[in-house]
Amino acid sequence: MPGTPAPQPGQPIVIRDAIVLTMDDAHTVIPEGDVLVVDGRIAEVGVDLAAPEGVFEIAAKGGIVMPGMVDTHRHMWQSAMRAYGADWTLTQYFVWYYLEHGMKFRPQDVAAGNRISALDAVESGITTSLDWSHGLRTPDHGEAALEALAGSPGRFVLAYGNLAGAPWEWTQDPAVRRVIEKARDDSRMFGAQLAFDVPGDEGFPERAAFQAARDLGISVTTHAGVWGATGDNGIRLMYENGAMVPGTVYVHAATLSDESYQMIAATGGTVSLATESEQTCGQGYPPAHALRRHGIGASLSVDTSVWFSADMFSAMRTTIGADRALEHYIAHEKGDTVTHATIRVEEVVDWATRGGAKALGKWDEIGSLEAGKLADVVLIHNPDSPTMVPIVNPYGHLVYQAGRGDVHTVLVGGEAVKFDGKLVAGDLAGVRTQLADTIEYLRSELGDEAWREGMNPDIPEKEILSNPYQYRRETEPSH
Repeated sequence: MPGTPAPQPGQPIVIRDAIVLTMDDAHTVIPEGDVLVVDGRIAEVGVDLAAPEGVFEIAAKGGIVMPGMVDTHRHMWQSAMRAYGADWTLTQYFVWYYLEHGMKFRPQDVAAGNRISALDAVESGITTSLDWSHGLRTPDHGEAALEALAGSPGRFVLAYGNLAGAPWEWTQDPAVRRVIEKARDDSRMFGAQLAFDVPGDEGFPERAAFQAARDLGISVTTHAGVWGATGDNGIRLMYENGAMVPGTVYVHAATLSDESYQMIAATGGTVSLATESEQTCGQGYPPAHALRRHGIGASLSVDTSVWFSADMFSAMRTTIGADRALEHYIAHEKGDTVTHATIRVEEVVDWATRGGAKALGKWDEIGSLEAGKLADVVLIHNPDSPTMVPIVNPYGHLVYQAGRGDVHTVLVGGEAVKFDGKLVAGDLAGVRTQLADTIEYLRSELGDEAWREGMNPDIPEKEILSNPYQYRRETEPSH
């Protein structure tokens, strides 16, 4: 009922009589099942479960219970500028963040973006997020990003990056390594990765950064297959230099040859699809079809809410829509008709949960509702919404019907962070104040004219760098 108090910290919880999508290896579905949570873990999944004394019961008939969703690639610091770049191209994004104004972000601005992005994620049912944090131009920025995540509700992997510097340099900085080691070892965090890209220098200077990842015992996440920035040459160099190893996540992977996909598949890599981004920015056509053809594991991601939606419902919907549109287009070009859809709703729900857990190397802990796993659980239940009845195909309902407003309960490690449709963890009011300070500061730094022009870009008259991407600059930008 509305106004029901949320479960108390540490209190056992049982969700009753819901459609349970376990997302286990068999994709078991229990039409009217229960999920029992005790001491932060899933104690049992089944029907008419016995519950311990003092349990908090959530009546969920007519709802769907699923594992917490996993976002494998989000530039969380940019959430401080939510929707600012809605009319950008990828080039305008590169210029704004990489060459001009991204350098103005202070450590507290990175922290503010991380904090609002963290709350945004858990409120929508994303219980684990990888922060592709490439705005860490100083160790102080890194510390701020880490502390913001560690103090937020949810699980977070800090993928340390620095778009202002070369990865073979900043990965050797002892101060940077201390931040990464802290993220890797901090019990409040869910791990660390290195975030950098390989544009294709034949000397492969990124070798030192890959070695740093090995030294630190962490994985690498890299933007690959991005039109005009990273492509087959970067994949080839990584492969020839032994840098492609299991656990590497290739983000986008949208402009690659079959040979590159074969290299990713053969070395145990996975791909993070950010379909709204790929559709809008032009990294290449969203490659779900190629991943399925080559047997490459997939996960889903938001990328950045400076442009795109910040929830996994949108990611699932756009991913299946893009893939089905391509299938029809190819068939029509040949004069054929698609009579049976290849990609299925069940598959994209898998990518939003299991796929993300596997990509982050956390499948033994999250990604499915199975006894012993961490109790990261999401209940989709909105009895006041006509959209939530009837539920005859729960996978299809999640992908095409439900949205973040239908997320009733979110548990992270058995603790309620959202309950009865409302965020019950974190300090949204405090974060709102921090964001106001960040926006005021950035507007004053840019000036009103630059602020307006950045949000409403015209076709630029000045020459744009042919590849204004990360540390690979052909000329210095003019100011």
